[in-house]
Amino acid sequence: MNRVILMGRLTRDPEVRYSQGEKSMAVARYTLAIDRRGRRNQDGNEQTADFINCVAFDRAGEFAEKYFRQGMRILVSGRIQTGNYTNKEGVKVYTFDVIVDDQEFADSKSNSADNSRPDPSSAVGDGFMNIPDGVEDEGLPFNS
Repeated sequence: MNRVILMGRLTRDPEVRYSQGEKSMAVARYTLAIDRRGRRNQDGNEQTADFINCVAFDRAGEFAEKYFRQGMRILVSGRIQTGNYTNKEGVKVYTFDVIVDDQEFADSKSNSADNSRPDPSSAVGDGFMNIPDGVEDEGLPFNS
């Protein structure tokens, strides 16, 4: 069985490209930094982390592009895929990726609000949004 579940923080915003052909498909690549529990670096003062490359296709790729930002903590499940190729210098390079089946936020919205895109509308402290200038409120359903 080839199944992996990871929780970590995004090291950068996902890099998204679209495939060529009849049906264009999003391919999102991102890296998760996952702390190693109980392990410290040589200085003994910082935790070390593993950096795992993840690849999300199609709708999962579009979701990552739209909602995931650097520093967010996310939960990913998928399968490990390894490969290799020979680079321009003739050196064999080995690859290790997690092919994403499912992905979701690991923190609540309030915990990750500073990592998300700013909302173009301004919210009032009571949870309601201001009506922009020039919009008539006569058509609103609760204004009778």
